[in-house]
Amino acid sequence: MTELGGAAQSWSLVAFCSVVTVTLLLCVLTGPDRDDLEEFYTGYRSLSPLRNGLAVAGDYISAATVLTIGGVIALCGYDGVVLALSTLLSLLLLMVLLAEPLHNTGRFTMGDVLGRRMPGRSVRIAACAVTLLSLVPMMTVQLAGVGQLLAFILGFSDSTMKTGCVVGAGLLMISYAALGGMKGTALIQILKTVILLGSGLVVAALILHTFDWHPGTMVDTAARRSGAGDAFLRYGLQFADGPHPGADMISTQVAIVLGGACLPHVTMRMYTAGSAPQVRRTMSWAVSSVALFMLVITVIGIGATALVGRAGITAADPRGSTAYLLGARAAFGPEVSRAESLLFSTVTTAVFLTLLASVAGMTLACANSLAHDVAASRRTGLGPVRETTLARVSALAVGVPVVVLAALAQHRGLQPLATLSFCLGASAIAPALVFTLFWRRFSRTGLLCTLIGGSAVTLVLMSGTRLVSGSPAAAFPEADFNWFPFSTTALLSVPLGFAFGWLGTLCGGRRGARRERERYAAVEHLVLAGPPRGRPGWTPDD
Repeated sequence: MTELGGAAQSWSLVAFCSVVTVTLLLCVLTGPDRDDLEEFYTGYRSLSPLRNGLAVAGDYISAATVLTIGGVIALCGYDGVVLALSTLLSLLLLMVLLAEPLHNTGRFTMGDVLGRRMPGRSVRIAACAVTLLSLVPMMTVQLAGVGQLLAFILGFSDSTMKTGCVVGAGLLMISYAALGGMKGTALIQILKTVILLGSGLVVAALILHTFDWHPGTMVDTAARRSGAGDAFLRYGLQFADGPHPGADMISTQVAIVLGGACLPHVTMRMYTAGSAPQVRRTMSWAVSSVALFMLVITVIGIGATALVGRAGITAADPRGSTAYLLGARAAFGPEVSRAESLLFSTVTTAVFLTLLASVAGMTLACANSLAHDVAASRRTGLGPVRETTLARVSALAVGVPVVVLAALAQHRGLQPLATLSFCLGASAIAPALVFTLFWRRFSRTGLLCTLIGGSAVTLVLMSGTRLVSGSPAAAFPEADFNWFPFSTTALLSVPLGFAFGWLGTLCGGRRGARRERERYAAVEHLVLAGPPRGRPGWTPDD
């Protein structure tokens, strides 16, 4: 059950080549003109709410969602379902609290949102640094997963081949971001979401059909074959070997809920909607799509355990990252027809496209921030042609180091990098956005303290977790410098991130507080209600 037949491998290889050709062609055809910033950064805000919602859902349904959460569901049962629901709750938080204010105050990047209230180059540089710091680890994880995915599907184990796959996928992600801009990457996310949802629904239906459409039978079988018995159906199995499993699980949920809602490649989609009503419709489509996929991945993950068993899943990958594919393969039974091989190749192609689309979107967010927040803010009068060129060159400047990191790190446990991205989003970006958008007294000093202090604390704490050292599944299993009691930092770093902003603001005194209230009063209507007509022009920072 854990090995793929020759027909499935052949169809998968043909599908991979086809999807690469089609997506590159889409990027070339929809790519922006060289002299049009609005088209490159936002695609003229021409995407309909449905298409934009599918693109937002595509950013949320990343490789970390499909592979990591799918694996946790398969190996830990109830805990994985809780993490899937946390991902959905994160999107609901974005929709209810941040989506419209981000749309109303942002233009191209997160630096625009922060700079609308607090102009200045220091704010933009800090925003760019946190953007890179939060997205580069996640990009490295997902790009390194390409080699492992193709090795599993196509049946090769040579490290040189895996490295070649990582480099090839890296070149594709750079091309998607540089050639397609916002509209091109959005179309790839839409295509990925449609294929992933369509193929996932078929696989979930086949798995339920195997158990005569009785979910309870499937769950009981999964619990029996999980090796954990009734613990598979209870809270705390994922961190059972840690000193504080309950608190560890809560910390992970906080990181997913707050961090997922505030990561820059997700928030940049809010700037592509044409109006506030379109933002609301966009988020409605996104929530519906993600909710449907979380149901699908729950069925496939539990079905994989029921059909393959824990031993079969961990034999393919100890962390269970191939559980989604194993569940899809097992759904077809021992004898696979040509039509079923074709359907399975659709599933593998959807996962492959998920890896590429997610990394391309993150590359674009980093490139946009480098070009717009750092380069363009340094020089007044920088023309659209030069800024667009800078954004494309920035995609290359970001992409090449990520490819090198992914090639070097692909043989190590990369979960700490993915966890670091979410913890940075929750500890630095979330407090900065909430305070900037909703606290009248918040000051520039408080903002910088939040961004810098929240990031520094997260980095320091993450270095002492069991994900980095001190356990067999750690990134450095041969070492042991584990001193932090939890696997994620959110339980401590998130309160500290908010505290840094509060303390930094208090240091400004009463005169500073009065000045910040006056500054916020000038933009409060814009934050809460948006511009009265259309979108106002943007005045660059001095």
